[in-house]
Amino acid sequence: MTEAAEALERRIDELRAAVRRAVAGGNAERAKALRVELRRVEREWDDALEAMAERVEQADKAAPVRPSAPLLPLREQVHQALVLLGAPAAPKLIIAVHEAFQAGEMVPARLTSLRRDEERSFRSAPYARPYYLCSALTSDLLSPARGLLAVSTWPMERRIIGPLSPRVDFLTAAIRLAEHVERIPNPSPAAVRLLWRFAANIPDAALRADAMTPVNVATAAKAELDIHADADRVHREAAAKRAKKQLDDVKQLFGTQLREAGAVAE
Repeated sequence: MTEAAEALERRIDELRAAVRRAVAGGNAERAKALRVELRRVEREWDDALEAMAERVEQADKAAPVRPSAPLLPLREQVHQALVLLGAPAAPKLIIAVHEAFQAGEMVPARLTSLRRDEERSFRSAPYARPYYLCSALTSDLLSPARGLLAVSTWPMERRIIGPLSPRVDFLTAAIRLAEHVERIPNPSPAAVRLLWRFAANIPDAALRADAMTPVNVATAAKAELDIHADADRVHREAAAKRAKKQLDDVKQLFGTQLREAGAVAE
């Protein structure tokens, strides 16, 4: 929202407080005058909000149409999204990141078989590629964490999912995303919407989408991350040490099967 509209919001809050004080003090004449002023400022705020909505709509219409054909292979598109986030992620988030920052369409149906394709490729020619899209592993059973993709070149600890890891990874991704948006001169509406999805679930990150700033989102996410990071690191490091000791190269990337999990956990 524009600075003028934000100033009007502050003025509305001040007038409402003044009305309450006038009513509580029995000053009916002043309360009446303040209500007239309050309605006038509220109308100005409505006008400012409508003007902002029109500008956003015009910007969306003016935005260049992205080509529907992907410019990179699917695995490279997924790799780019995961590297940006810096943490294991589900296909839905990967697609949202791609749509916010990259050209070309990412087909959701193709993501379902991608991990299996990567595992087959690794089994047939281990380490033949610079990286593989692999599974995040649960800290207890070292089995594939349902629906989460990771990058093989990440440290094992980052690919482990412990009790606190979903929140830690959410905050890590929020920080990385906010820093990326901050570096873009004119982020797309899709990028701003994606950042708001994170900010709305982080205390003190932003009260409203139109008042959100990447710097505030990153600062709030870092503040909460400091609370959880050490405890999460203990779980992850312990599980990673166990995985390196008990699992072969394939299972370190793609996890154990459920029938094997009991033996691994012992």
